[in-house]
Amino acid sequence: MSDLLFSIVIACYNQEGFVREAVESALFQEHPSKEIIVVDDGSRDGTADVLNTFGESIILARLPINRGAAAARNRGASLASGEYLVFLDGDDVLMSRALEVYGRLITARCPKFILGRSAKCHGKVPEVKTADLPCDIQFVEYANFFAKDRPCVFNTSTLVVDRSTFWSAGGWSPGIFYQDIQDLVTKLGVSGKMILVLAPDTVWYRMHLTNAVNKVSPFIEGIHVLLAKARAGLYPGGRERWVERSAWFGGLIFYWTKTAMRAGLYRDGFILLASGWWMILFAVIRRGTAWLVGRKPIEILPLEHD
Repeated sequence: MSDLLFSIVIACYNQEGFVREAVESALFQEHPSKEIIVVDDGSRDGTADVLNTFGESIILARLPINRGAAAARNRGASLASGEYLVFLDGDDVLMSRALEVYGRLITARCPKFILGRSAKCHGKVPEVKTADLPCDIQFVEYANFFAKDRPCVFNTSTLVVDRSTFWSAGGWSPGIFYQDIQDLVTKLGVSGKMILVLAPDTVWYRMHLTNAVNKVSPFIEGIHVLLAKARAGLYPGGRERWVERSAWFGGLIFYWTKTAMRAGLYRDGFILLASGWWMILFAVIRRGTAWLVGRKPIEILPLEHD
């Protein structure tokens, strides 16, 4: 077991205006067992100059050319020595007690991975007053990701994963950017115990004009990539997990079909719906069953304040 608990991996590309806050949010975490690894993915703006100001307080890796987020994150993970990897995009910010939340859950439950919770912010990251700091952690523990019985919103910056489990799953898939986190959690789907954090928020997800999520068509294409991988048997679990995996994909197909229709991409939406309407039925049945039988109960762990 590593002496370090956390390796925070920050991948950035042309994020001169955001990356300082991202790195500082990692450095300011009070948890003592951490390292910060920053990968500059061939930036062509002033990102390199910003990162140089942090000196030896971070482990800095520079890629000579832009290779994409998956390659940059994998490069950062390859330099990590922490037991758990905490991924953070260069335009997002860790909230002040994020590592404390994750650390309490790891000490109590030893999960294979954690999905934290993010809050959106526009422009300047809000300041949180001491009186507003959380008093406890609300979470649900599942045997694995496919056993999850409630909807949730997550992104790259809310993922905390055991380092050996991450590499056993193959890391981030090269060539997948849109739906990359969905691809990775599918690969982690049967890796073991997963914890879903319901409160408090642990990440500020920054909204700006260049957010990838603003591009609907590439995300729909990404769903088709994931479905092709599933048909080719490239995800774990085999036939035994076929129903659960299909229900998971059904939720994604339903969401992105709705998003396509709202964006006026009717043809894309209908093609996506046609490719997996039956998976949506699986998702509906699964959600209905959870409603009738009852979801796993929410658990609480206290957070102590200084």
